[in-house]
Amino acid sequence: MAAAQLEEVGPVEIDHVRRWRFDELLRAGYDIADAADVALRTDIDLHWAVRLVQRGCPSATAARIAL
Repeated sequence: MAAAQLEEVGPVEIDHVRRWRFDELLRAGYDIADAADVALRTDIDLHWAVRLVQRGCPSATAARIAL
């Protein structure tokens, strides 16, 4: 879901999307704090952020790049 699309939904839906993003980032290998920071930024492409870690980028480095 693009950031522009999130503006059209309510706060409950946005929370669900952020939780899902957080879970996906954890599953990919992000540390909890890094996953939380990236998940909150819906303007960051989730698939791109996941690929950073999947390609061997440490969680903290991937989060710095993404943020």
